[in-house]
Amino acid sequence: MSQHRTAALIVAAGQGARFGDALPKQFLPLAGRPLVAHAHAAFAGHPDIDAVLVVTAPEQAAMLEQAVPGARRCDGGVTRRESVANGLAVLAAEGFDRVLVHDAARPLVPSAVIDALVAALDTCPGAVPVLRVADTLARADGRLGEVVPRDALVRVQTPQAFRLADLVAAHRGWPADAEATDDAQMLRAAGATVATIEGSTMLDKITYPADLATAEALLAGRMVSRSATGFDVHRLEAGEELWLGGVLVPHDRGLSGHSDADVALHAITDALLGTIAAGDIGQHFPPSDPQWKGAASAQFLEHAVELVKGAGGVIDFVDLTLICEAPKIGPHRDAMRERIAALLQVAPAKVSVKATTTERLGFAGRGEGIAAQAIATIRIPDWNP
Repeated sequence: MSQHRTAALIVAAGQGARFGDALPKQFLPLAGRPLVAHAHAAFAGHPDIDAVLVVTAPEQAAMLEQAVPGARRCDGGVTRRESVANGLAVLAAEGFDRVLVHDAARPLVPSAVIDALVAALDTCPGAVPVLRVADTLARADGRLGEVVPRDALVRVQTPQAFRLADLVAAHRGWPADAEATDDAQMLRAAGATVATIEGSTMLDKITYPADLATAEALLAGRMVSRSATGFDVHRLEAGEELWLGGVLVPHDRGLSGHSDADVALHAITDALLGTIAAGDIGQHFPPSDPQWKGAASAQFLEHAVELVKGAGGVIDFVDLTLICEAPKIGPHRDAMRERIAALLQVAPAKVSVKATTTERLGFAGRGEGIAAQAIATIRIPDWNP
């Protein structure tokens, strides 16, 4: 097992002037999520990355919190080089010895690229993803000039991986009045070897509006559909409130449990966790933990939604079936759909609520409890099909 501590440093302090939008491009939406959120999720979800630090301008701190709630950040500098140096200083002080430096304007990061970069650091102090140039290259100054041989030319992308101490030294040795195209060139200038690994068209940088449209198409082509089910049951008892689907339903008894015992939200939560193979509700909110005593189940579902979003997932549909003899679900169906949709951050049309009985058979038929069954369908990026 590797003893290295590896961090991802996402540079997101730019203003995106060339994009022509008032909002800095790293916060523009791609498939419903800001660009920086896509990149952050790719690193945060990779087993070889121990931490993610985002560098933004001080005035962008609130935008980052909205884009990636809870994301760690530090202030950037006037130039990209200064921003990276600020981030490296934070990571070095925290004991990290490897770093992947990445531009937020490259939102789609295949896990296979991260794998290859981390592995390359075992033999080289730095590594970068590259793509060979397929087009004819020529000099031009208003008129077409001579062709430039392309055999040994590549396009250099990010993330770029480094042994942190080597990159810090390269930054310290770089002339203060000069700017570098990227960190790999700084390491090369310091005399270190930088390995190359196979890059990906998914890593192409978003600079102009047309690039964003291309990324949307690429992302759509890499999305796969997943479905998972959830099931829950709770006992009906006198003196308890009856919460179903996030709605307080008038009834002579309520559901008993460690939390508010909302079987509907519990079942949907488990279904969502299942779509990303994230275990079950008991793992995330153990009933033995006193902090969840009487807790609103809405926060359990919101947690699952954030995990799905963090994995790059998009919720397409949720279907819920409540199994009980009483109360009647019909009068509360629309309110439940509205509340569940709000928690899922989707339109009510993407939520179905149904009810059935067991023809007076079993615990539900005897009115001893209520059961709920849910199925959730999402789309999620599949970087390595």
